Amino acid sequence: MRKFGTLALAGALLAGLSLPGHAQFRDPQAAVKYRASTMVLLGAHFGRLAPVARKEAPFEQAAVQANVDVVKMLADLPWAAYAPGYEGGEARGDVWTNRDGFRKATEGFQAAVRQLDDAAQAGDFDAFRVAFGKVGQSCKACHDAFRVKK
Repeated sequence: MRKFGTLALAGALLAGLSLPGHAQFRDPQAAVKYRASTMVLLGAHFGRLAPVARKEAPFEQAAVQANVDVVKMLADLPWAAYAPGYEGGEARGDVWTNRDGFRKATEGFQAAVRQLDDAAQAGDFDAFRVAFGKVGQSCKACHDAFRVKK
């Protein structure tokens, strides 16, 4: 039953991705909350992998893969919430004025997450560590370029 609920939620999220950007959110603040919430979840699940990558926790493939699966699913979600008209939150104006740069940054992040998933699925700890670093670098690069400085 739990698996069905997870699959139903994933299906609903994916179905929502097929809608035009503005149809997904009732107002700009809803889009800001959506992308911020997605980033919090990304950080939580990616953060659970950090002790493994630092060799402070064992590489237990099932546990690693469970977190990578969540990161992989979330990696596709926030971008529709950066459509024109959804300015605000911690996103700098460059997100909307440098669309090509932002798109390249998001695609780089998604590619790094795919590498992380490949390494986790293979059970290759060394490849996992390298891919983990690449995901972290892509996060930092995007935040440096497109997030309001804190």
